[in-house]
Amino acid sequence: MRPTYAEIDLGAIRHNVAVFKDLLAPSELCVVVKADAYGHGDAPVAEAAMDSGASSLAVALLEEGIRLREAEIETPIIVLSEPDPRDAIEVAKWGLTPTVYTPGFVDALAETGVGFDLHVKVDTGMHRVGVAPSGLGELMSTIGDNPNLRVAALWTHFPVADEDADFTRRQIQLFEDTIDGYDVPMVHLANTAGAVLFPEARRSLARVGLGTYGLHPNDETRSVIELRPAMRIVSHVSHIQRLGAGSRPSYGRIRALSHDSTVATVPIGYADGYPRRLSQEGTALIGGEPYPLAGTVTMDQIVVDVGDADVGVGDEVVLLGRQGDSEISADDWARALGTISYEIVCGIGPRVPRRYVE
Repeated sequence: MRPTYAEIDLGAIRHNVAVFKDLLAPSELCVVVKADAYGHGDAPVAEAAMDSGASSLAVALLEEGIRLREAEIETPIIVLSEPDPRDAIEVAKWGLTPTVYTPGFVDALAETGVGFDLHVKVDTGMHRVGVAPSGLGELMSTIGDNPNLRVAALWTHFPVADEDADFTRRQIQLFEDTIDGYDVPMVHLANTAGAVLFPEARRSLARVGLGTYGLHPNDETRSVIELRPAMRIVSHVSHIQRLGAGSRPSYGRIRALSHDSTVATVPIGYADGYPRRLSQEGTALIGGEPYPLAGTVTMDQIVVDVGDADVGVGDEVVLLGRQGDSEISADDWARALGTISYEIVCGIGPRVPRRYVE
């Protein structure tokens, strides 16, 4: 089988969860495991997070919550967006905690005849989903008209907690003003950046996604908490050839070797989530040393210019993560690609098997 895999360090997950538990105390920690736990594997991450003290989990989609229930995860699971009202009965069937922000979905839940603890989302500036502050009273009245529905939490979300402190503080104040007078068991605002940088936003609970996986939303959080990246992308050299100066490996023949060199083929490509845009700036670690790509990233393979190094078939290659004293981080990829680390780890495709280590 192709010797390419994503190594997921569950010990790092546990470490990161413990760090946030200590930081947030006495607030509770909700670990966000949407998008297959940001590409790390939802059920294994969920189990590690619960072992380390997470009180709940959060997903974006109904289907993601069902996957966790099918994996026999019994902890509370918050669905962060309303599903289709026609699927309200599925929310009940699988014992999930729904977020609500429209009267139509509230009515759909009420029609199931099942009791629900609801998390009501207020839009304080993200402008993606949520009830407007001016509409909260009416929505709360709609919920109150149904005896089988109870508001368990009021919450909001920060779009720029890692970028704009002034806007985030205005959000916090707007949220506090909006919910003033409502007596609910739980209030939550903070994502990873909010939890680290805005202690006043921690409230009953914080929803930590990115930080769980050892990634930082900005440089400021690095000075506050120490996290361990949990993902390493590993492959092995599958072919070696010696090429002369001027040779142009791979599709497009985009550049010539400046000298006689050994070129190593590695079985990973853009179909696996190794972006084609790394063709110019990508590097690979072999024997603890970084080497540049020798040409265009293809669907299934890359070529690496290892110069005169003693590299052979079967040698370990690290594309993301640490090898020896060297490291290629998700932030390194993100800078080269003009994106964010979230997209990097979420983009590692299903063709890359996950292997779990402690």
